[in-house]
Amino acid sequence: MKSHLGIRFLVVDDEASIRRLCMTVAEAMGFTCSEAGTGEAALSLLEEQPAHMILTDLVMPQMSGLEFLEQVKKAHPRCEVAVMTGHGSVETAVQAMKLGAYDYIAKPFSPLEELRLFLRRMAEKVELVEENQFLRERMDTEAGLHGIVGSTPKIQDVLRMIGRLKDTRTPVLVMGESGTGKELVARAIHFRGTFASRPFVAVDCGSLVPTLIETELFGHERGAFTGALRAKPGLLQSANGGTIFLDEIGELPLEMQAKLLRFLQEKEVRPVGSNQKIKVDVRVIAATNRDLEIEYRAGRFRKDLYFRLNVVTVQLPSLRERRSDIPMLAHWFLDRHVKGPASAMQVTSAAMKALLQYDWPGNVRELENSIERAVALGDGKFIDVADLPPAVIALAPSPGSDGSLTTQNPTTSTDLEDIERATIQRVFEQVNGDKVMAGKMLGISRATLYRKLKRYNIGPRIEPLSPTSHRLQ
Repeated sequence: MKSHLGIRFLVVDDEASIRRLCMTVAEAMGFTCSEAGTGEAALSLLEEQPAHMILTDLVMPQMSGLEFLEQVKKAHPRCEVAVMTGHGSVETAVQAMKLGAYDYIAKPFSPLEELRLFLRRMAEKVELVEENQFLRERMDTEAGLHGIVGSTPKIQDVLRMIGRLKDTRTPVLVMGESGTGKELVARAIHFRGTFASRPFVAVDCGSLVPTLIETELFGHERGAFTGALRAKPGLLQSANGGTIFLDEIGELPLEMQAKLLRFLQEKEVRPVGSNQKIKVDVRVIAATNRDLEIEYRAGRFRKDLYFRLNVVTVQLPSLRERRSDIPMLAHWFLDRHVKGPASAMQVTSAAMKALLQYDWPGNVRELENSIERAVALGDGKFIDVADLPPAVIALAPSPGSDGSLTTQNPTTSTDLEDIERATIQRVFEQVNGDKVMAGKMLGISRATLYRKLKRYNIGPRIEPLSPTSHRLQ
């Protein structure tokens, strides 16, 4: 059974037994649960911690379920609210759906599996809405976010996690191999949320000079050491009110790890040469390509710092774990590096097959470098195998070794067509048939998308409504 970790669920009912039953089922599904006996109490809870989905009774003392629904939809329009009715009032439930309710379910829940399936469908809609909202919003953020491209489940899980972390101050640890886009994730978390207008400071811990790490992070006073002609605030102070991104945190010396831990605990910095401490409010996002659990067991990383940073972990997949995203990424990088319309330059089937067969130890960064190199070496019309880096060429099939491979026609490879068809179909379904968003995700123009949709006979699948269905569409 799929676990819906990270989804906050609130049940509102004046009967404690109903609340407990709903919470037991929801907790088993991975939800973070809370409960309230009245609409007024529920609204107070929502002010402190908004919920992703709510299940409320219609008939309650004082504030009715309909009144509660109206207030929730005004204050939290993206929250999904479903209603329970134990009084056989279908008319009231339909009225609730007209006010924006997701659906209704009758009490008592018989069998109990009905409640479980109901909550699962509701959670899937929450996740889909979050995902589509992120895909739309990220196009309006800074250009660096455009590197987070993909439709495979692993990268979509990362996008959903970013959406849930954007408004929090919780420390985040981003893990993944070099070149997977850890800084892009950190920037997405920062620039999507309510702190987007505040500072974002990126620090490459691996490139800091060991003797200057402390003054770089914490700052120094005038005369603190030879050459300190004036006071200088540290990077932590520069990020005050915003986010500091500590890339390659595993490279920090143990002594510096202890000082960073003290800062995380006390939220204060003391510049080198000063006796005064300065309060600093900053969200910390750390990243590493190392396994920090192995590092602290080997004595190379502080265990207490690891657990302080590892409140929420975002695990980035390697490119070889999401090979079907390679065509999408390749076209995205073409759009970035081709001068003029990117659609004027194509990747031959042989070149694309070589890209798909290579293991990409440098991940997405290496792929972008390869595409940039190929654009520079190509003839302006096609990127062929010969334009790719030697390491990629070494694994490429020889021209003509497969009857479906040629270097002149980029659409004659059956394998490539199957991958392209499956990728476009998956993206088209994920964005609910939104051709503009599908084109942006795939990195191709709208005209090219229309041609491919027609060629592969891809289109919205319209299912007839069941005459017995009461679900709000």
